[in-house]
Amino acid sequence: MAEPVHSVAATITGDDAPGVLTRLLDAAASDDVEILDLEQTVVRGRLSIGLLLGVPPEGFAPLEDRLAGTCARLGLAITMSEGIGDNPPRRNRAIVTVLGQPLLTRHVALVTRVISELGGNIDRSRRLSRTPLTSLELWISQVDASVLRPALARTAAEGGFDVSVSPAGIGRRGRRLVVMDVDSTLIRDEVIELLAARKGCESEVRQITERAMRGELDFEQSLRERVRLLAGLPVEVVDEVRAEIRLTPGARTLVETLKDLGLSIGVVSGGFIEIVEPLAADLGITYAHANRLEVADGRLTGRLVGPVVDRATKAAKLREWAGQERLPLARTVAIGDGANDLDMLAASGLGIAFNAKPAVRASADTALSLPYLDAVLFLLGLSREEVEDAAAARSE
Repeated sequence: MAEPVHSVAATITGDDAPGVLTRLLDAAASDDVEILDLEQTVVRGRLSIGLLLGVPPEGFAPLEDRLAGTCARLGLAITMSEGIGDNPPRRNRAIVTVLGQPLLTRHVALVTRVISELGGNIDRSRRLSRTPLTSLELWISQVDASVLRPALARTAAEGGFDVSVSPAGIGRRGRRLVVMDVDSTLIRDEVIELLAARKGCESEVRQITERAMRGELDFEQSLRERVRLLAGLPVEVVDEVRAEIRLTPGARTLVETLKDLGLSIGVVSGGFIEIVEPLAADLGITYAHANRLEVADGRLTGRLVGPVVDRATKAAKLREWAGQERLPLARTVAIGDGANDLDMLAASGLGIAFNAKPAVRASADTALSLPYLDAVLFLLGLSREEVEDAAAARSE
């Protein structure tokens, strides 16, 4: 086994300017000086560089003189310390994403306090976005994600911000399957309520919907009761409602960016395939599954064709589509807002409760309470700049 290398840690701060790093590395350059680590950040023109250099013990003083002299000429501050070896191994690594609009210092302080109390360490951080919301990504070690997740979920719910915890590692990269609910997730509307408005029974349908989404009613029974109220509507009304559908803010950006990444996308809904299928086709979504309305003599009969798409069906579709994509469930993401999404969220590798009911927020891996569906991209580790670059490349 090779002996641990003698090393020097240097922290350099000051005003940023082109060529600063080059001059510092030129000053450190020597056949016996090895770069072990290098990190650099710039925040509103202020530069911070961390250098870890392998150097023989007798080379420390000359190296210190060269770097200190260069920093003095550049108007930079430098601190240096000697030690042995590389950075220590980072065990039990996790990624914590904190989101808010606005994201306050007290929000992040609450997060860092929980991490510290559980014995974790923040190894690095970066900002992912500033608009339409602020999000920060923290790289954590020394604490298991399964322990950190519930503690931070409680803190975020009480503090009024959003937080996500996911294991670090290769699972965050490569191919994934993303499956979404439709009503009140991919779109802002509840389609059955739009149909009910045409029939004049919107209030009755909404009352049943709210009770079902809170988990107070059996979903299949409640759906059949609501559909029964639509009996007699001309089938053309379905096309009229489809034209009124409003995408959730950020929905198209989310889908387009996922496709840019080569990820597979599916939608599964307790709503109606007559709405969901054309919507999926318009967005370029590969998989779609929903209930089908029965029609006779050009009018809705108030019944459905085939089995109801319930919470078990949604989870089954997630598994089926993951199998078709040859992906393990660990590489799936599920997004939903209601009680009938719970099984799907639990089965996925990352379950995201989007503007969800309290019971769903409490059960999901993470919760988003802000009205931007593309915030999901930040939970996958993308930055706003990367999302905008992808959009610009598409337009070109």
